[in-house]
Amino acid sequence: MAPLASPPLPSRATAPRFLTAPAGRRHPRLLNPPRPASPLLSSARAPCSATRERRRDTVRECSQADAARPAPLLKTLSDLKDSCWRFLRPHTIRGTALGSIALVARALIENSHLINWWLVFKAFYGIVALICGNGYIVGINQIYDIAIDKVNKPYLPIAAGDLSVQSAWLLVILFASAGFSIVALNFGPFITSLYCLGLFLGTIYSVPPFRLKRYPVAAFLIIATVRGFLLNFGVYYATRASLGLTFQWSSPVAFITCFVTLFALVIAITKDLPDVEGDRKYQISTLATKLGVRNIAFLGSGLLVANYIAAIVVAFLMPQAFRHTVMVPVHAALAAGLIFQTWVLEQAKYTKDAISQYYRFIWNLFYAEYIFFPLI
Repeated sequence: MAPLASPPLPSRATAPRFLTAPAGRRHPRLLNPPRPASPLLSSARAPCSATRERRRDTVRECSQADAARPAPLLKTLSDLKDSCWRFLRPHTIRGTALGSIALVARALIENSHLINWWLVFKAFYGIVALICGNGYIVGINQIYDIAIDKVNKPYLPIAAGDLSVQSAWLLVILFASAGFSIVALNFGPFITSLYCLGLFLGTIYSVPPFRLKRYPVAAFLIIATVRGFLLNFGVYYATRASLGLTFQWSSPVAFITCFVTLFALVIAITKDLPDVEGDRKYQISTLATKLGVRNIAFLGSGLLVANYIAAIVVAFLMPQAFRHTVMVPVHAALAAGLIFQTWVLEQAKYTKDAISQYYRFIWNLFYAEYIFFPLI
């Protein structure tokens, strides 16, 4: 019978090396093997390094954001500039500046041989003075119309709380003083008296106890006088005086004065169209509150169309004084645009947005007349 097989004893060749080590000696490589880097520690170092990198990136981004963010002083100055610009009512400034430039240009075109560079600087002073006077008139009106503007024009700086009443008073005093000083030092006593008349009319238009804006006829006459007669006559007279010439009406200047005076009447009656809600609330009597928005819009458009027809007729009656190749097509195109805008207002059912758009278009027609004036 075959003997039971016993498990083979490990041979020296196959036995593990730690079994063959002599007694009392420990193999340094096996008993104290080099310990590999712990994966846990390795992975811990990476997050620490990544965290430091992220912190550096965050600090860098915050520094860049702080550098890009405007300083408080710069932001304050920017807000103040925006409030002052809205306080000046930019659409009225554009009308004043364009009218002044157009009248000066016409006077210089008629007397081109007398032009010198000093007149350019003097004309610039005059425009600055007129803008200051414009700022005073519209500013004093906002000071006394705060409650109404909170309903009709909440975007204006005093009504919106962006400009204090004290700051507004400071601005209007500054505008009046600067404008008066410029005119008195550069344009003589007669033009200075006309300038003061304009400031006075602007004051009694808004300030109690006069507050003539409450009375439609008085309000129309003031606006027509200031923006129609005083602006055109005053600027043209001052320009001729600066050229060393006595005052003399020219046909184009007489035309633009009459045309703009009627246009100013239209602006006076249509300016109340967007303000009907506030005027009714505070019992301000205007033609718009009495006759209704639709009737006033048609009245204003009708007067302006008549104005344009008269301009076309004048061009044919006085061909020696006007360029009918400019007068006829320009005024025909402007009249057609007005008729179309009135139709748009009718189709929109006289919503507040449509009324505001119509009123802005009236002002654009006003600008256009002065733009083309030197060419007629």
